[in-house]
Amino acid sequence: MSLCFILLSVAAVAQNVVINGVAPGAERKTIRVSTPADLITFIDKPLATALVDSSGHFTLSVPITKIIYSILTIDFHKAELYLEPTRHYNIRIEPMNYDDNAEVNPFIQSQNMSVSLDDSTASELNKSITSFNAIYSAFLMDHFNQLYRTRNRQLLDTFRLQLIQHFSPIENEYFAAHIAYKLAALEQMTQYYSKSQLVRNYFNDKPVQFNNLEYMDFFNSFFSKYITVTSLILHKTDCKTIIKGPDPYTAMMKFMETDTLLKNDQVRELVMLKGMMEFYNTPGFSQDDIVALLRSAKTKSRFFENRVLAEDLINFLTNLKPGTPAPGFALPDRDQKEVALKNLQGKPVLICFWTTYCEGCLSEMDLMRPLYDKYKDGIHFVSISADKYFSKMVHFIDLKKDYVWTFLNTGEHPEVLKDYDVRSYPLFVLIDKEGKINKYPAGQPSSGLEADLQKILQ
Repeated sequence: MSLCFILLSVAAVAQNVVINGVAPGAERKTIRVSTPADLITFIDKPLATALVDSSGHFTLSVPITKIIYSILTIDFHKAELYLEPTRHYNIRIEPMNYDDNAEVNPFIQSQNMSVSLDDSTASELNKSITSFNAIYSAFLMDHFNQLYRTRNRQLLDTFRLQLIQHFSPIENEYFAAHIAYKLAALEQMTQYYSKSQLVRNYFNDKPVQFNNLEYMDFFNSFFSKYITVTSLILHKTDCKTIIKGPDPYTAMMKFMETDTLLKNDQVRELVMLKGMMEFYNTPGFSQDDIVALLRSAKTKSRFFENRVLAEDLINFLTNLKPGTPAPGFALPDRDQKEVALKNLQGKPVLICFWTTYCEGCLSEMDLMRPLYDKYKDGIHFVSISADKYFSKMVHFIDLKKDYVWTFLNTGEHPEVLKDYDVRSYPLFVLIDKEGKINKYPAGQPSSGLEADLQKILQ
């Protein structure tokens, strides 16, 4: 795939890919399809949603302009699917119990969905990648010690020839790159080539394949901590001075040119942008200065994909930071009336994410009542239950007569938990009267929450 093709595809008219499917056990649930906005931050970009009907069938219509790696989601259960423009897909999601994770942390313990394509041919991209990945994984498992410890290059040569024979001819350029960069990872492992030779073979004289999962996976691995550790030319201390100076984007790009391995202009800039993500939480680096550099990159970069990445990096790094907009939601309260965050603006909002099976949550909420009595005139108190069943939340709070503030339930809206990155309970979040994050996470009633409430009211 040439760079010219990538740039032209951005401007191409989107074509709707239709996914017809059946998901036994997911009746009346919502199925979503999304794709990473980029393959460095992996920010989720929603593409389409549909309701699984009473017979388990659904239809998704997805507008795309190029081959994309997509993720199908029901609740927190996921499956991968590569989508090609103009194709129609008939899929079956194997039966599973979607309620198995009713009382577990869905971020950690959700089961992956198993998807089969009913009418795929041997050359269809998903089948080709699945077949290759199975062969690759088996080879790596059987020969890991020979590859990693003894650096058996002859073994890798033999495997490469076997792949060529098995998959030849390879007509799909996306799949060809998938194979090439999977093998590149093995070449890196066995030290088949030096680092400089790997750069020459796979980056300097090759187009950047921004939407190819394996290309970007190899890029992310190869250039991990490149500026801070790997490069023999670039040094972290120099970067700190440059980032604090005038026009840091231009100065940083000029500095990157001193590394003669990075001859490809777009790759060089991508390495710099990835470095900014790694510097963001490094002691001694100003986060505001890094965001300012990324804002310059968003407007000054010559490459469309890099400008997209710069914006994604800003969103990724500043997500849920003080002063950024709080993710919106509209959820049912105990009376099944919809409550939207945007309707609570005008005074600060304290959100508590909790579950009925979390003992720590219950202890903290018992301590919330006196805080509610003291600050209810100046602050909205909202507890959002992540219980799978609405009735379970209602039954619980009906037993707690002193729980008189607003209670909401995520129910069929698990994206709220994703938006607020709720990975443990309870989680308290304080939002200012304009709907922006004030503190994330905020203190708990047992440890510092009242001080946070007093501060925001001041």
